[in-house]
Order: sequence, then C-alpha cells, then structure tokens
Amino acid sequence: MAELIPYPFPALVRRMFAELAAQGSIFQLPARRFFLGEADFDLTVDFHGHRAPSPLGPAAGPHTQMAQNLVLAWLAGGRILELKTVQILDELVIPRPCIDMRTVGFNAEWSQELKLEESLAEYVKGAMAIEMLRQSGRIPLGPGAGEGVFDLSVGYDLAGIRGDRVRAFIDGMRDARAVVERLRGELSPADLPADLAHLRDLDFPHHLSDTVTLSTFHGCPPDEIEAILEHLMDEHGLHTIVKLNPMLLGAEEARHLLHDVLGYEDLRVPDSAFARDATWEEATGMVERLAARARGLGLGFGVKLTNTLIVENNQGFLPASEREVYLSGPPLHVLAMHLVRRFRRRFGGDLPISFSAGIDRTNFPAATALGLAPITVCSDLLLKGGYGRMGAYYASLRQRMEALGARTIPELILATAGMEGEENLAAARVANTEAYVAGLAEDPRYRKAANSTPPRKIDRHLELFNCLTCDLCIPVCPNDANFTLDLGGEPIPIVKLRREEGEGAGRTSGWRWVAEGGLPLTEKHQIATFADFCNECGNCDVFCPEDGGPYKIKPRFFRRREDWRRFPELDGFQVERGEGGDVVYGRAGGREYRLHACSGQLRFAALDGGGEGGGGGFEIRFEPRDPAGTLEVISAPWEAGELDLTWCFLLDRLRQAVLDAGKHNYLSGLFAA
Repeated sequence: MAELIPYPFPALVRRMFAELAAQGSIFQLPARRFFLGEADFDLTVDFHGHRAPSPLGPAAGPHTQMAQNLVLAWLAGGRILELKTVQILDELVIPRPCIDMRTVGFNAEWSQELKLEESLAEYVKGAMAIEMLRQSGRIPLGPGAGEGVFDLSVGYDLAGIRGDRVRAFIDGMRDARAVVERLRGELSPADLPADLAHLRDLDFPHHLSDTVTLSTFHGCPPDEIEAILEHLMDEHGLHTIVKLNPMLLGAEEARHLLHDVLGYEDLRVPDSAFARDATWEEATGMVERLAARARGLGLGFGVKLTNTLIVENNQGFLPASEREVYLSGPPLHVLAMHLVRRFRRRFGGDLPISFSAGIDRTNFPAATALGLAPITVCSDLLLKGGYGRMGAYYASLRQRMEALGARTIPELILATAGMEGEENLAAARVANTEAYVAGLAEDPRYRKAANSTPPRKIDRHLELFNCLTCDLCIPVCPNDANFTLDLGGEPIPIVKLRREEGEGAGRTSGWRWVAEGGLPLTEKHQIATFADFCNECGNCDVFCPEDGGPYKIKPRFFRRREDWRRFPELDGFQVERGEGGDVVYGRAGGREYRLHACSGQLRFAALDGGGEGGGGGFEIRFEPRDPAGTLEVISAPWEAGELDLTWCFLLDRLRQAVLDAGKHNYLSGLFAA
C-alpha cells in the first residue's frame, strides 16, 4: 500500500484536542515546539496584499498535502503555506521509495497523491482545524501570530488547468463555503471538549486563497507557461508566482558551481535538462510581460526560485526505473541564490521573489535580509526533528535582528545593507543579495565534504517489536504516520493448545492449555505505522539506525477493514470498537487472525487463506481471568494436534495499546470518548 487515505474530520478534531489536553502535544509535536509569535520583533511581511506574521513556511511538497500536515506546519511556525501542487492527472503511480535524504536531497515525487476533490477537502480541513486551534484559547498565541496564508500550487499544462475539475478546485479554494458547511455538519458535540463546543459554530474563513504558484514540468515551453499564467490572472483573478528552474543559469555556470566549486562531481545534470528548458532570455522576457499584465489587472506577480534541479539517478537508493530525479538541499541553495542575484541585477529589488532551495536555520536570517518572501522549506524538515526544526529558524533570526538592532523585517534589510530609510529598501535588497552570494560558494557548509556522510546504521535488522526505540522515525515522517505504542512491560504469553489422546478427544474437545513462556518486550515502548498516512516515501528508513525500514517492518494499522482486505500482500492490523466490543484483525506471514473482545471474554480465530474460517483455521473462546478453566474450542481441523494462541494475546495487547483510555493516536481518535 503506497497511497494516502484521507482521515475523517471529526476524528482529526477529537485527536487534536484530546492529545493537547492529555499530553501537551498535537499530532506528536510537543507544545514547546509551537510558534507563539515574537514579543519583541515584528516579522510581518506582505505577500501580494496579504499580511503574513512571518515569511517562513513549508514548500509545496510532502509537508502540505494533508490536513495534519498543514496543522503541524502551522503549529511549528509556517505562516505562508505553499500547498502541494495539484493537477488534472491525479491517479499517479509514484516510484517507492521516492525521497532520499541520506546526504543532500533527492526525490522522485512530483504532484499530489490524492484526487483533486480530496485535495480540496484536505486543505479546507486544515484551514478549519487551524482556525479552531486559534480560537480555542488552548494555545497562547501572541497578537496576530496565528494568522496565515494559503498559497495554491497548480500544474502542469494549460489544457489540464483549463479543465473543469481544476477550475472547480480553484473556485473551491476561492469560495470554500460548501466544503466548510459539509465538514461542519460532520462534527457533533461529542467531538469537542464541552467548553469548546462553540468552535463548531465558528465563522470559518471561506476565501482560502487568491494566490497561486505555478509549477510546470521541466521542459514546459515558455509560451505555454506564459499562457497558463495569463489564464490564471484573466479567468480566476489570482495573484501569480511562476516557479523557475536552476537551468536558467546555463549549463556552463550550473556545472561549474556544482562540480568545480562545490565538489559534487558525481551529480550529473543531463544535457537534455538544459536543452528542453527555457533560456534566460525567454524567461526574463516572459517575466517582463507578465509583470506588466498583472499591474494592468491590479494583481500581484512574482517569481519563485527555484524548482529542483534534474540530475541522473545514480545514488543507488531511489528506484532504478527512474532515469532522472530531482536534487534539493545544500547544493541547490547555492545555485538558486546565484539565480536570485541574476534576477536582482536584471529587475532590481522591487520584483517579488519567493525562495525555496536548501533553506535551514543557518541561512534563514540571510534569506530574510534579502527581502525574499515567502521563504519555504522542504528538505530540512525531512531531517531529524521534522517540523520541530522550524523553532531554530526563529531563534537564529532573533539573534541576527538583536545584533543589528532591528525590530522589523524592513529594518533588518536596511541594517544588513548599512542603509536607512524605507525609500532605500529595494536598493538594500540588491546590495544584500550581492554581498551574500559573493561568498556563498566558498562556504564549506554547502560543499560535498560537509554533506556526504549518511546517517549511521548499526548492522542490526529491524523486527516487528523491540527496536532501539530511538523514535527518530516519528518526526521525520512528513505525514505523521509513525507513532509509539505502549504494550506494557509484561511478555506476550506464548500458549499452545495440545490435543489429548483418548476416547474423549475430538475436534473440539480434549485440548490441554500449555503455557510456554513469553515473548519479551524489552523496550520502553514500541513503534507502529498508521497505514492510511504512509505513502512509503522511505524517509523513516534513512534515519532509522537499523536496517529494513520502519514503514516495511513495524506493525501497520489500517483504519478501514476494506483497506486491510484490499492489500493481502501486506502484513497489518485493523481495529474496531463498538457496542458489541472490540474487534481486531491481524495478518502476518500470509496468515490472518481475528480477535473479538467483549464482556470479559476473548474469542480468537485463526483464519484460513484470508477467509473467515474452515480448512486449517480454528476458533476458540475463553475468559482471561481463568483461561484454562473457561476454554472452549469452537472449531479446529481434525488433523491438528496443536493450536498456537500466541497471536491471540498479541492482538489483545495491541488492541489495548491503541484503544484504551488515555491513548491518543489515529486509531483511538476514530472513537468518541
């Protein structure tokens, strides 16, 4: 299973507030990592007429495609959220794994992994959840600190963007009233704490976005890019940003920086990447015409630098079926900043430039001082700490502003350039760009020598339970799919039923209960994966010290039984809670099991060949208070001399770990307290 499945909005809300109250975290992000605003600084920037409390945000990518992604990005400090790119082709087959963060950054991922209609619903869910958190009073936000901007990202060709479904998506983001009211109707009083029941009736924002960043395929003809942007301005009235590619530097300069200066000789950019992309002259001519058109329509226009760089797939991690993949991280930062300098030399400091390439806590202050907005990040959030890394960005920015005596972003820009007066802001942006880029390529942090050591492995293979529980796999998952399980410290009982010899022995009689010790649980907790949010990107495998990959090896929980059934090749579990008790389905090594827990009794079945019984399967029931004395064998094969009940106790322990009172995860969130 390598597909994302949207999560019910009421369950998302229940999980969010219950976890915050009980554990001081939301979707496993601790409250100490929440961005609450800056008391001593005003980080406000203008983004095409919108006030944003900060220029920082997640880039269109794995951190902005589902509702919980958006909530996590906002909690951590993202205030301009560039939503994952949508397109008319929304049934993609994406190679797995698709992300390689062992050294710098490579990916084979390109567009949203949901249907257009699902993407719209996820973005609205995210916006509503954020608004509920803002208005709840449970997060002590500073004045204005909770505001944010959603920036659309669409692609990839004119025909698709003109189509009815993309038009409906854009219209839905311009006026989300219908989706808001549908989602509001799904909420019940039981989904919110009693003192927050009023949040269901909030006046949720309906106008979610009127800005769009256009992302096109590498090689999309410049005239088609221009036509798409004209369409988005003329037909939809959108402020537009065009994402441009580092190939605009030209083959000679790009390869010189990448190979000769930075030392990444192994990264080969194919000639075709330059041949099929726009030239500098074509791109700058297009920018001039589109900027003029936008002014005439009273709209904003800007450029985003940059898209990722095409390189040959020769690192041995991403599937060999992909001849080309996309480079990100430190080397792309240097290339993209050189392109920023080119644009500043050509257009001055007034052309709005959005930036995304190798941003991290060390260069965020400098990028802010260049007047770039938004400054979006992806690769760095895929490293240890995940979304929580954003806090260090603000700490670095505060330190820089304090050193310069600057309280606002304009003051920072001017002070960095040694200038005064708002009238000199454009000149200061240009001066700061020249100064920053002049020494950038010589900075050892961006060279291969500093970015060539992968995370350490310890020559040990993952197992279903009892890994190191270092928990590194949890924050590095952009979708928050990995979570912890407390299975208790007691071993899982290993129990066999053995048939007795004699006249009374039959199919369902004459069985003896034999305890054979236990499966030890030696770690403080266990790791599991919520299958609906795991798209097998592979990032948890990169940072796990053990071999095998948590997304492949660890217990995988499905939300719906039909999905558990739909992927019979995958081991996994599915849990349900109702008036008739709890039901757990499990599959391991091709064998399937079912456990029903109700009124102090366990009913366990080993299912045969994926069916509900028969053949080599068996079914028993007993009361845990006196298992041997209450044992009843309901069915068993004639030829069986021994029945293994270990999975009965394992399923029961897993059931308690995800559903019992005080547990806060995507399984417990499905059921009202």
